[in-house]
Amino acid sequence: MDLDAYVIAHRHEWERLEELTTRRRLTGTESDELVDRYQQVATHLSVVRTSAPDPALVAYLSSILARARNRSVGTRIPSWRHLLGFFTGTFPAALYRLRRWWLGTLAANVLVVAVMIVWLVHHPSAEQSLLSKQEVDQLVNHDFSGYYSQYAAGHFALQVWINNAWVTALCLAMGVVGVPIVFVLWQNISNLAVIASIMIRHGRAAEFWGLILPHGMLELTAVFIGAGVGLRLFWSWIEPGAMTRSQSLAREGRTAATVAMGLVAVLMVSGAIEAFVTPSPLPTWARIGIGVTAEVAFLTYVFTLGRNAFHRGLTGDIDASLLEDRVATAQ
Repeated sequence: MDLDAYVIAHRHEWERLEELTTRRRLTGTESDELVDRYQQVATHLSVVRTSAPDPALVAYLSSILARARNRSVGTRIPSWRHLLGFFTGTFPAALYRLRRWWLGTLAANVLVVAVMIVWLVHHPSAEQSLLSKQEVDQLVNHDFSGYYSQYAAGHFALQVWINNAWVTALCLAMGVVGVPIVFVLWQNISNLAVIASIMIRHGRAAEFWGLILPHGMLELTAVFIGAGVGLRLFWSWIEPGAMTRSQSLAREGRTAATVAMGLVAVLMVSGAIEAFVTPSPLPTWARIGIGVTAEVAFLTYVFTLGRNAFHRGLTGDIDASLLEDRVATAQ
């Protein structure tokens, strides 16, 4: 094989692939071309290695292919700028747009749990049907307070984060069906109401609220957000509005994924509070103050950054240009 003639015949293809690897952002068509050029140049490299193994040319083509391979599999790797944009725009915009759903879920659950606590406190016979006297004594005197101090703080934070993330993920994942979300919420608030009523009836109200409020406000808000967004996902195919059912479901599904990713960070904060603040020797007012501060900061974040992002046109859905790129690739 005449190596010089081969280089002249194919150099423009190599240079084009090299150019594509240096582009900051590729359109859908350019992404397809990147893949096609990669396959072509890989074939050229195989031919050169077999017929005229020039070391310099082999190294040059290998270098281009390595960059193209990294670009083709890593075009969408988030940078710090993208991460910042997610938490200052996309995520809070999604929460603000869906605020009526999760605020409604939050208000309904707080009301129900309050009614349940009051009823259970005034009907001690219900307590006796749920737990034996020994189990009640164990809960009041040991289990409730011991739960927050039986593990090392770092391990406990991870355990709490995983548990809360799982509950929130269940609410989001079951959103398409709808009804199971109500069951998950009922399990959570009924357990909370039963424990609260037992602690209150046995004169441990201060201990109960002092241990549950520091982390519970932000933690339950995250769970209620997951449930509210899940219910909105369910409603998206019941009442799609101007969209088709598939379009409405796809849009809210993508938004639910945005919310899920953002809530990972929110639950990490609540988990850290539960592990390091709740069992700490700080006075009760200080621990509750930290919880209130975290909750107020989160709501301020949603209703300032989220509102501004929403009015700029962000909805929590993925960027429109990405949708265009996917359509172009599919064609």
